[in-house]
Amino acid sequence: MFGSDKRNLGAPSLELRDVGVRFGSVSALESVTLEIYGGTSVALMGSNGSGKTTLLRAIAGLGLPTSGALTTKGHRGGALSIAYVGQHQHQHGWIPLTVSEVLTMGRYRSRRLLGRITSGDRELIRQAAERLDVVDLLSTPFGDLSGGQRQRALVAGALANDADCLLLDEPITGLDPGSQRAILEVVDQERDRGRIVVLSTHHLSEARRCDRVVLLAGNVIADGSPDEVLTEPNLAAAFGLRLLGGGTESDGSVIVIDEHGHGHGDGHGHEPLRPGIRQP
Repeated sequence: MFGSDKRNLGAPSLELRDVGVRFGSVSALESVTLEIYGGTSVALMGSNGSGKTTLLRAIAGLGLPTSGALTTKGHRGGALSIAYVGQHQHQHGWIPLTVSEVLTMGRYRSRRLLGRITSGDRELIRQAAERLDVVDLLSTPFGDLSGGQRQRALVAGALANDADCLLLDEPITGLDPGSQRAILEVVDQERDRGRIVVLSTHHLSEARRCDRVVLLAGNVIADGSPDEVLTEPNLAAAFGLRLLGGGTESDGSVIVIDEHGHGHGDGHGHEPLRPGIRQP
């Protein structure tokens, strides 16, 4: 069991039963069964095409499963509110909004597009801006920001949503160290507040920060704590020939090699498994 006890009826929950997603004749996910409860951070890990983004979008309601069932429950039994931040390289710089307007959009979930923003909404926006260190950027056009600033603004907008469940698709890949730290701290904080946090990643160090790792290769290869899941046999099953071992590193650690293929431009193609994770 991960996160809040199943008997805590007030905690948010997310349950998938034999969920599959197909795009025409192509199967992106098959028979995914997961139970995630509030107070849990979950890392989805796998090679490109393993189904990480497909699973996140299915949870977010952006792509309905073609088989199986997905059941959600929000705080105190209400509807599960979800905030989703997609891969940041797809967030185009020409968005004609200021940072303040991007964060304000996070409140439209509860106020609707024409709803009036209240003092309570403004307080949530202020807190989100402070947590992601974008207060000094609020009047700046979104298109004028660096990649790390844009991602922090988008995550701040998701926090302003004040949702039960935060979904992040490769949130730190290619970012500057300061932006990476700020976003990973938010993941820990939201988990500690009893929220569900699910993120996709190629980075072993990022996955190890989470309570739970789900290793994907079109279906669930392994599911459990980082120590249970991030083993050489499991990673070999998920990444295939992208996995090197047998003392490749001087400390005998395993290296995962993945080309990302998302245009992040971070230039980091591989990362050792243990101990003292580093990138060459």
